[in-house]
Amino acid sequence: MWKLILAFILFAAAALWLISKGGDSVDMSGEKHGADIQGTEASAPAAASAASN
Repeated sequence: MWKLILAFILFAAAALWLISKGGDSVDMSGEKHGADIQGTEASAPAAASAASN
Protein backbone atom coordinates (compact mmCIF):
# COMPACT_ATOMS: atom_id res chain seq x y z
CA MET A 1 0.00 0.00 0.00
CA TRP A 2 2.82 2.39 0.79
CA LYS A 3 4.28 1.79 -2.69
CA LEU A 4 1.01 2.91 -4.28
CA ILE A 5 0.99 6.10 -2.23
CA LEU A 6 4.65 6.76 -3.02
CA ALA A 7 4.04 6.22 -6.75
CA PHE A 8 1.09 8.65 -6.68
CA ILE A 9 3.16 11.29 -4.88
CA LEU A 10 6.02 10.91 -7.39
CA PHE A 11 3.64 11.08 -10.35
CA ALA A 12 1.91 14.17 -8.96
CA ALA A 13 5.26 15.86 -8.32
CA ALA A 14 6.42 15.11 -11.87
CA ALA A 15 3.16 16.45 -13.32
CA LEU A 16 3.38 19.66 -11.29
CA TRP A 17 7.02 20.12 -12.31
CA LEU A 18 6.16 19.72 -16.00
CA ILE A 19 3.25 22.13 -15.76
CA SER A 20 5.40 24.69 -13.96
CA LYS A 21 8.10 24.42 -16.65
CA GLY A 22 5.51 24.95 -19.40
CA GLY A 23 4.25 28.16 -17.85
CA ASP A 24 1.58 29.97 -19.81
CA SER A 25 2.45 28.19 -23.07
CA VAL A 26 0.57 25.01 -22.10
CA ASP A 27 -2.50 24.65 -24.32
CA MET A 28 -5.18 22.42 -22.79
CA SER A 29 -7.89 23.15 -25.38
CA GLY A 30 -7.43 19.98 -27.43
CA GLU A 31 -7.21 19.58 -31.19
CA LYS A 32 -7.41 22.61 -33.43
CA HIS A 33 -9.06 22.74 -36.84
CA GLY A 34 -9.50 25.45 -39.44
CA ALA A 35 -9.25 29.05 -38.25
CA ASP A 36 -8.29 27.97 -34.72
CA ILE A 37 -4.79 26.94 -35.83
CA GLN A 38 -2.04 29.31 -34.69
CA GLY A 39 0.74 30.43 -37.03
CA THR A 40 3.42 28.40 -35.27
CA GLU A 41 1.52 25.14 -35.65
CA ALA A 42 0.71 25.78 -39.31
CA SER A 43 4.32 26.56 -40.18
CA ALA A 44 5.79 23.58 -38.31
CA PRO A 45 5.46 21.10 -41.24
CA ALA A 46 6.98 23.65 -43.64
CA ALA A 47 9.91 24.22 -41.29
CA ALA A 48 10.43 20.48 -40.87
CA SER A 49 10.49 19.88 -44.63
CA ALA A 50 12.84 22.83 -45.16
CA ALA A 51 15.21 21.48 -42.52
CA SER A 52 15.33 18.05 -44.16
CA ASN A 53 16.39 19.50 -47.54
